[in-house]
Amino acid sequence: MKVAILSGKGGAGKTMVAVNMAYVSDESVYLDCDVEEPNGNIFLKNNFVSKEKVKVYIPHVDQEKCSGCRTCTNFCRFNALAMMGEKIVVFEEICHSCGGCTILCPQNAISEKDKIIGTITRGYFENVEVISGELNIGEPSGVPLIKKIIKIGKEKDKVVIIDCPPGSSCSVIEGIKDADYCLIVTEPTIFGSHNLEIVHKLAKLFKKPVGIILNKDIDEKNPSEEYANKNNLKIIGKIPFNNKVSKMVSNGQIISKEDVVYKGIFENMLYKVRKEVDNETTSCN
Repeated sequence: MKVAILSGKGGAGKTMVAVNMAYVSDESVYLDCDVEEPNGNIFLKNNFVSKEKVKVYIPHVDQEKCSGCRTCTNFCRFNALAMMGEKIVVFEEICHSCGGCTILCPQNAISEKDKIIGTITRGYFENVEVISGELNIGEPSGVPLIKKIIKIGKEKDKVVIIDCPPGSSCSVIEGIKDADYCLIVTEPTIFGSHNLEIVHKLAKLFKKPVGIILNKDIDEKNPSEEYANKNNLKIIGKIPFNNKVSKMVSNGQIISKEDVVYKGIFENMLYKVRKEVDNETTSCN
């Protein structure tokens, strides 16, 4: 079972939920795909087993072969190639490694070379296998790194918790494409419900079953809960607003490990998600 944990913005509690759901499972894999700011290791203080550099391919121009036809510069939507005088200049920092310029060059003047964009670290924290990506500063896209992390997760026959980036960008899409279930973490505000709607629409676009976690829940009007009820979205769980919990999270503690009440809350969430995935599988068959 592969569960993608999402949120419309940073700070909603996405990583806190992802870490705790991974922890309460008997055996799980936690994939930190929030590669621009990975922070799962704040909670899952794992013993690193290995570290792998991840590379992409960027264009290298043979100026002797180049005829100056500008086919490559006209093609590149990111302006990573430019004609300066009689030479093609490559701006490596903004190249998205699509390979189109290499394919289209009529003179075969463009080849590809390696570029390191980040690292993937692997380790363990008690019952959780931790796989975390970290994008190098200044890189234009974390998608190639996330693809690599997801590929590793596909090989695991365990509960796989995917901690996606916040928002609804291409990086998020990469994180949910192979997920069995999407769990959206949201807050009890109008802003929270707005972001919930954005991420919900993204999950619907990919025909993914969706559940909601109401974080920082209070006994007052909750726009996010209203949105969920209006759109027939199953509320998988509520995490009450609690100063004690806030303090534990800010100290990097796993609340399901430290507090038996919250252990029960997250175990119940995981049970409900399993049931939803099983029901979805049965209905598809």
